[in-house]
Amino acid sequence: MAGFKALKGQGHTPTLFMAFLYFDMSFMVWTMLGPLSTEIGEALALAGHMMTAGEKATLLSLPILSGALLRILLGFGVDKLGAKLTALLSQSVVIAALLTAYFMGDSITYNALLIVALGLGFAGASFAVALPQAGQWYPPKLQGVVLGIAGAGNIGVVIDFLFAPKIAEKWGWEAVFLVGAIMAIVVFIAYAFLAKNAPVSVYKARPKKLSDYGKLLKDRDTWWFSLFYAISFGGFVGFAGYMKVYLMNTYSVDMAAFGLEVFDESNVKVIAGYFGALTIFAGAVLRPFGGALADKVGGIKSLYIFFTVVASLAFLNAFVALPFWLAIVVLFLIMANLGMANGAVFQLVPQRFGKDIGIMTGIVGAAGGIGGTALIKTLGWSKGAFDGYSTGFMIFAVVVLVAIAGISLVKTRWRTTWGVQSGGMI
Repeated sequence: MAGFKALKGQGHTPTLFMAFLYFDMSFMVWTMLGPLSTEIGEALALAGHMMTAGEKATLLSLPILSGALLRILLGFGVDKLGAKLTALLSQSVVIAALLTAYFMGDSITYNALLIVALGLGFAGASFAVALPQAGQWYPPKLQGVVLGIAGAGNIGVVIDFLFAPKIAEKWGWEAVFLVGAIMAIVVFIAYAFLAKNAPVSVYKARPKKLSDYGKLLKDRDTWWFSLFYAISFGGFVGFAGYMKVYLMNTYSVDMAAFGLEVFDESNVKVIAGYFGALTIFAGAVLRPFGGALADKVGGIKSLYIFFTVVASLAFLNAFVALPFWLAIVVLFLIMANLGMANGAVFQLVPQRFGKDIGIMTGIVGAAGGIGGTALIKTLGWSKGAFDGYSTGFMIFAVVVLVAIAGISLVKTRWRTTWGVQSGGMI
């Protein structure tokens, strides 16, 4: 509470609020294809195109990948055009993609959906705009709470899973894109009137250059942090994007029975949305707790804990045919620990790269998106090749073990070099 009270009389509250709203709306749109994957697949099948497991994985992973790479592009846009204009231009592309999907409706083709997915990537890249715009208005001592507020928008993916399947059930899957477009337009108008760029007297920009990225990419710690975030955020957003497909393919009978018993609801796609929202909610809201634990015991020890839990549960899911309720508990805990690991990674990054945190946010954030893309493709490949997900979970668990080994390799060097002067727990 002290942090929130300290915001009074500081910065620009309308801009902070709009940065949160813009990011929340964008994150919701960015992951929209996940909870609609079954409905869209059925529409394409009726039109004569039966999506393979690989094609479905490609469609779901494309917004994640494009969002990751576009973060760096929009980062340059913030420097050259200002955060506000960059956000409005990006939001225009997102609105156009949403309206394209709506107006094409059931006549939409798989290739057209791929183009829509690319457009939705601009929503995922909003991270590179919303956070800097909010942060520029506030002094260093308030950056934690300010970026926490602006970055809380990842709760948008939970909203997707709660409401998108139900809207699709009542009015058709394309109606979800219309609702998304209307909400995006409202946010666009509000953002245009309320959000402001910080004046030079408050914030003086240090424009990024390609050479700045090149210099940091030569630093081995950049690659370690990228690996850790590719697993933590990549795992979170990858599982979130693929969650409904996984639940529908693995536990549709169990979910249908549960729906009839509890909700008097027979639409298993809606029930899958509810359970998907439950598991994703854990990772979305627990990120700050991961950062807080890292502040107390150190980011290295925190990542040991979170990654060990994730690897253990992923192996369990790979080798044991879990009953439905236990599977939901396991997925909930995997997502919770991935979310907390996100907070732990970004407890360490500012301590190592404090002077280059803007650029590092772009690089590490892009790595997270690439990790999410790889996870979705791996799960899709596992389903297509083996008609199940055991191999996909096993591969993910092995990659997490590689990251744990990496932490063991760097921890002593980190603690005896930059960690000595960092001022925080390492």
